[in-house]
Amino acid sequence: MGRLHDFYCEMLEQWAKTDVDAIKFMDDWGAQNSMLIDAKTWRSLFKPMYQDYTAIARKYHKKIFMHSDGYILPFLPDLIEIGVDALNCQVFCMGPEKLKAFAGQITFWGEIDRQHLLPHGSLEEIRNAVERLREAFWKNGGAIAQCEFGPGAKPENVEEVFRTWERTV
Repeated sequence: MGRLHDFYCEMLEQWAKTDVDAIKFMDDWGAQNSMLIDAKTWRSLFKPMYQDYTAIARKYHKKIFMHSDGYILPFLPDLIEIGVDALNCQVFCMGPEKLKAFAGQITFWGEIDRQHLLPHGSLEEIRNAVERLREAFWKNGGAIAQCEFGPGAKPENVEEVFRTWERTV
């Protein structure tokens, strides 16, 4: 684990020296309705490494983005504490309403539910989902609209995601 951490630190350091605005790291810590490991273990083993990553970003005046799939609500305050600027996560696993308390502390780079809504949802359900995200996170910013056009997603649903974002912000 230490060797991998050293590798990531060196890689992030090299990227941070370039003319990029942000650097990103990713790990998937959540299942559909719980974390893959308990929060205490995550805090003792992984939070210190992530603190190193955010320190590298700050040293070079870069923003830091993180990605994690699944339910990660228990350690969201930790990500804010260590300085993650934007989080790409599956907000519908946790519920936008539960995440609303963190709006303004971190930018949610969230996505519309790609497991159920994008492949099976109606246009009205898509509009409602975008509205839920806007209502929870949009405060003169604070959200990055993102939609994964992956296998099974209906093109009309993906188009409606972006049409609705354009109308609502």
